[in-house]
Formats: sequence, C-alpha cells, structure tokens
Amino acid sequence: MNMAAPSIKFKTNYAVTRKIEAFYKGGKVQINSDGTYILCTCGNKLNILDIATGAVTYTIEQDDQEDITSFALSPDDEILVTGSRALLLKQWDWKQGTCSRTWKAIHTAPVATMTFDPTSTLLATGGCDSTIKIWDVIKQYCTHNLKGSSGVVHLVQFHPDMSRLQLFSSSMDYKIRLWDLKTSKCLCVMETHFSAVTSLCFSPDGNTMISSGRDKICTMWDLETKSPKRTVPVYESVEAVVLFPDSSDIICQENDSQSLLFLTAGSKGILRVWDAATAVCVYGQTLPHIAEGNSTEEEANEHSLTHCLLIPGQHQVATITAEHNILMYDLQNLQLKKQFAGYNDEVLDVKFLGPSDSHIVVATNSPQLKVFDLETSNCQILYGHTETVLALDVFKKGLLFASCAKDRTIRVWRMKKATGKVTCVAQGSGHTNGVGTISCSRMKEAFLVSGSQDYTIKLWKLPESLANKQSKGNSGDLETLLACATEKAHDKDINSVTVSPNDKLIASGSQDKTAKLWLATDLSLLGVFRGHKRGIWCVQFSNVDQVLASTSADGTLKLWGLQDFSCLKTFEGHDASVLKVVFVSRGAQLLTSGSDGLLKLWTIKTNECVKTLDTHEDKVWGLHCNREDDALVTGSADSAIILWKDVTETELAEEQAKEDEAILKQQELSNLLHEKRFLKALGLAISLDQPHTVLTVVKAILQEPHGKDDLEKNIERLRQDQKESILRYCCVWNTNSRNCHEAQSVLSIILTHEPPESLLQFSGIRGSLESLIPYTERHMQRMGRLLQASMFVDFMWQHMRLTDLPEEDKAPGSIATKSAPVAEKNKIPSVQG
Repeated sequence: MNMAAPSIKFKTNYAVTRKIEAFYKGGKVQINSDGTYILCTCGNKLNILDIATGAVTYTIEQDDQEDITSFALSPDDEILVTGSRALLLKQWDWKQGTCSRTWKAIHTAPVATMTFDPTSTLLATGGCDSTIKIWDVIKQYCTHNLKGSSGVVHLVQFHPDMSRLQLFSSSMDYKIRLWDLKTSKCLCVMETHFSAVTSLCFSPDGNTMISSGRDKICTMWDLETKSPKRTVPVYESVEAVVLFPDSSDIICQENDSQSLLFLTAGSKGILRVWDAATAVCVYGQTLPHIAEGNSTEEEANEHSLTHCLLIPGQHQVATITAEHNILMYDLQNLQLKKQFAGYNDEVLDVKFLGPSDSHIVVATNSPQLKVFDLETSNCQILYGHTETVLALDVFKKGLLFASCAKDRTIRVWRMKKATGKVTCVAQGSGHTNGVGTISCSRMKEAFLVSGSQDYTIKLWKLPESLANKQSKGNSGDLETLLACATEKAHDKDINSVTVSPNDKLIASGSQDKTAKLWLATDLSLLGVFRGHKRGIWCVQFSNVDQVLASTSADGTLKLWGLQDFSCLKTFEGHDASVLKVVFVSRGAQLLTSGSDGLLKLWTIKTNECVKTLDTHEDKVWGLHCNREDDALVTGSADSAIILWKDVTETELAEEQAKEDEAILKQQELSNLLHEKRFLKALGLAISLDQPHTVLTVVKAILQEPHGKDDLEKNIERLRQDQKESILRYCCVWNTNSRNCHEAQSVLSIILTHEPPESLLQFSGIRGSLESLIPYTERHMQRMGRLLQASMFVDFMWQHMRLTDLPEEDKAPGSIATKSAPVAEKNKIPSVQG
C-alpha cells in the first residue's frame, strides 16, 4: 500500500472556526424597539440574536446558575431586567453583559412574567405567589403591591396610554383584571374566557382591547364600558394576537381601511388575519407542510406557534414554533423571509452541501431536516419525513442529497444553485423497519444504497429525470424510487453502508461485529471482514488505496485489505465506541469521532494519534470533510454543530516566523555584546523572555574591568517591568550554584536601589522571595563551609612551614618553639614537605 506519497502534507491540527449551538429552549421572546435584535432565554442564559446575521451578539448569564424565569427590555432599549428562581431581580447593561443592580423581588415564589410601561420607568412583575408588584426602576423602589389574583400571574400588561395609569393582568382563574394604579384597587374583573388568557393587544385609540385564549376564541373589549363587544371563534388554541399597524400596504388592503385587522397564531401552526368588525377570517397562510391535513388539527403539535411578535420598522412579523424555530414573515403577503433554529436537540448526522460547501444539512432528533446557510445563518426547515431522520449523504456535485428515517423511507432532495432553496424531488419505500444508513454513488448521480434495521441493504437506481430536473430547474410531483436489488446482509442492525470511489463496490457494517463487501451492480457478496469484538458503527473506503476502514463499539479502528480481507492495522486510543471515520490528506491520515466526545487525527503510516480535539461534550454522531479537505463539520448529541478549519500550515508559518525572529534577535544580541552596548543588549534579552540569554548578558557585563559598576548602572536604567522580569529570572539562576554569583549580584543591586514600597508593587514578589530565600540560605551555608575549610588549609600550610625549619633557626620563644608542645598535645601528625 502506498499510504503516504512524499508530496502529501500531513495535517497536525484543526481549530474551531464556528459553533452553531442552542440559543433558545423555550420561554419568552422579545424584539427590541428598532427590530435589530431578538432576546430569548436558554436555561440560565439570555441570548441576544442579531436578526441580520443570525449570530448571538450578546449573552447575559446568571452568576447563581439559576434558570431565568422571566425578563423584560424597556421600550427605549436602555434597561434589561431578568428574574430567576433565586427570587432576585437583576438590572443589566446588556450590551456590556454586566449586572448594574440586584435586588430582592419580595415575591415569595419566582416571577413568572414582567413588562415595562411605555415610558420605561415602571416595571410590573407577576409572580407564582399570586401577587403583582410594580417597581420604579429609576428611583429604585417598589410602588405597588397588588393582591387578589388567583394562582400564578402569567400575564401583565400596561395600558398604552399611561395617563390612564392602568394595568391589566391574568392568572390561573382565566379572568382579566384591570388595576387602577392611582388607588391600587382592582377596577373590574373581565370574564369571557374558559381557559388561560395568552395575550392582549390594544387599538390605536386605546378604547378597544383584544384578548386571546386557549379556549379557541378572541374577545374584543370596550374599555370605556369594560364589557365585551364581540367574541371571535378562531377554532384553535390561540397563543398570541397581534394588531396590524395602521398601514396601507398590509395584506388584505382591499378591505375597508376603517376595519380593525388582527393576526392570530396558535396550535394550527399558521397565521390568520381576522376582521374585528365582522369576526371573519379574511386571510390564512398556506404552508406546504401543513396543507396536507395538519391545518385541521386543533391540538398542539410540533408545528404549533407559541409566540407572535411584530418587528418594528421592518414591516415583518416573527413567530416561534413549538420546536423552538423562529420564523419571520413579510406583513404584506405573509411569505417566509427568514428562519432561525433555536434548538437542534441531538444531532445525528451533518454534511456539507452546495457546490462550494456553502451550506450544511443537519439531521437532528426530529422528522425535519435543517439546512443552514453558513454565511447568513438562515435556516431552511425541510418537511417530508414523518419520523426521526437518522442519516444523510450528498452526491458529488453537492446539489442533490439523500436522507433516510425511522419512517422506513428514503428521500432525495435538490438544492437550487441560484437561490439555495431545497425541495424534495423523490421518495422511496420498501424497508420493513427504520432505515439507519444511506450512501450515494460517488462518480455520477446514478444510485443509492440503504441499510436498515430489517437486516437488509437495498440498491436504488436514480431515474434520469432527476438529473434533467436539476439541469432544467423544473419542479413537479415527487418521483418514486424503486429498489432494483435487495439483500439480507447481516444478522443484526446495519449501522453503515458506503460506496467505493469508483462506484463498483459497496461495504456494509453491522451490529453483528462484521463488515461485508458487495458488488454494486447486483449486491453479490464478495467477502467478509471479521475481527472486531463488538458492533461496527462505520465503514469507509479509502479514496486512493484498496483499503476499507471500520470503527467499532470495541473502541478500535481497523484498516482492511480489499484483496484478501485481512486486517492491516488496528488503531487504539478512544476510550469508548468509535462512531465515525473519514480519510483525509489524500488517504494518508484518518479522522475519527467517538462517543467520548473526542475527535482524533491519525497518521496511517506510523499508527500514531497526531492530535486529539476535545470540544464536544457528548457522542459525536456526525463527521464530514469538505471537498478542499481543509475544513470539517461535526455534530454531537450535545446539540452543538462545530465547524473546524485545518490550521497546520498556519501554525507552521507562525512557528517558522517565530524561529526566524528569534534568530535575528540572537544575531542582534551578539552584535550588541560585541559592541559592548550592554543596556540595549539587556533590554533585548529580556524581551526574548529567555532567562539563560539574560544570564549570558549579565556574565558578559561582569567580565568587564568595572563589571560590577557597569551592571549596577545598566540595571538602574531598566524600566520597572524589565526589573520585574530580571528579578524573576534571578529566582531561576539562584537554584544553580554555578549561576548564583550573578543572581546575587543582580539581587543586591535591586535591593539596594529599589525602596520596599516599589518592590511591593512587583507582580509575584511574594513568590519570588519565597523561592529566593531557601536557595540563598543554602548558598550562605556552602560559603561558610568553604571559608572554614580554607582557614584549616591555611593553618596546615603554616604548620608545614614551621616543622621544616632547621633547629638553629628555631629561636627560643619563637612561634615554632611555643607551638610545638601544642602540636604534641593535639597530636597533629607532621607532614613532610
């Protein structure tokens, strides 16, 4: 096997370039006053999404890790307040992400809802303790404590005309209460609903209010008489009612301009426009995925709408579905303009899409597919499958792709090159159980192969009309795919099928611990790969060699020869099941993903794991490389989709640049030392942050005739941060007795010339002193022992001189005569010279 040609550039690392994560998991949604941001909750975070780019621009996160139960942004966009289960209210500078004020909510249970008045000075909070409190957020005190509601107060709203000083609320008794803020009394209780009241909206003159409820009606109220004027049966649980702005270019403009039009959103999943005067639905959306019969359903389902909001200044309306998708429609024709996916749940598969890999298609724990435009974050939601989509694959050109699902069907989808819009063009059925894996032909858009939990693999021929539609751009009814070959392939679930690069072979991997090789023309069996100890999760052909890679729940990755079906190599490194594998670097390297959340990059020739990428927190089900082989996308059970970029060349270039710069600086340092420009040399050595290089300069200075003085002058002229660095280096030098002289010299100069107040300002001064003291004491003890030894040597030398003198030279009373008895007494042996 020619695993690695000399021209191949091996990869060493990938870096995260982008994450597509959950930003909305249910709860309140609000749009700011100029329609540029969407605010939505996600656990203990409040995410602020830029509508133009689809990116989360700001994130507010609770310090106490408690979930946010409610929030409100003031009409002037200045004040953001959040309430959490910790019974605290927090006021935020939301563009900075900082909390400017925290106070106790006084409520004895979490705050369920809150809203600002039109002047942005009063904040009303409705609690789970059946009370309503009103706060003056400017003067920072509680102004009202309104009692009398029954159960959780889930709706509070100020009258738009603040001169009236009125507040409306609704709780679990399905009644609407009107509060007079001048007297803190309940003016009246309005009763028509028999289920939870979900929203209120007001006419421009403030005299008419429309309320919606889950009892499938909307009620128009005369606020002057406090009585209902009309009840509009809408035949669905209404979650939101929105009054149309006073504009001439809105939908149904042929109606009487004096009539009051309002929009409802609820369990049917479509927006409908109603004429308040006649109680007639004047317009209803026609959505393809709901037109099949779902629109008649009155019970909530995954298509149901939970919120509906006008987008100020944009002439659009935003709706939020029960699956946490945010959809934006043009008010003039209620046509879809943009979509965002708030929560992806568990990502089961992900693939690059489009001729230039401009999109990704994602299979989540849902019957719907999601196609993300990587440039704008716009998300298309593809309806067709009726149960969870399990796997995806894309044809070579990138415009046609296939999906398979638990509903026992496969579908083929086509993307229009010009618009990026995706539609379903073909459907095939025939499996008797969920279809867990699918693979497309590699060279031409000729066939598909699918593997199922019914232990069979099926071969599906693609009709030529599909290719014609792709080229002509026609649209019509779905093509029906028929299986041209079926084979019982394994004894357990089939987890993976793949087509060889030349479209002649098919490989399958199963829970029965085996992988098998098939002829692509008629699914005749060519051979069996045996060796894994547990079920096989993925099989993949090399794009350059006669090799098949397989990954298993036994934690290993194996390479098999296609000629003799023998195991060529085994890679071990994952601590759990290896779920996916792809070949990279022209087949010289492998990338694997595991249920331990890790990605591993392997070099085949050396059996070495080059890099481990640890970013995901759960099983990585999806792994796919782009055509250029310089990027990859991963999808995990932690609901995160991560885009990675090959940074091997970038890192090599950076490393080379650093090496070149270091060589230049070393040369410059050598020149400075040669020219005896010690101050500049010392500064350059410190900038390199190399203690040994600085030590070399210090030694060079001390070797000069007046080295001590020169060192003192140069250190005095250093900047404060440079003195900090050289003191830190002293701690390193001082640990070695060979360099302690230089360390003590520098330390002496710094301690002599720097006052204690200045030394205390040094960063890490405590740690420096703690490391200097023990070694300095050790050096002192060593010097003391050396001094004692040297004095003993001196004494011995003197004694040797006296014992060697002739007798006549020893004068009476001389030192030698007097010391002889001492020597005799101390029994010091004589040493011959």
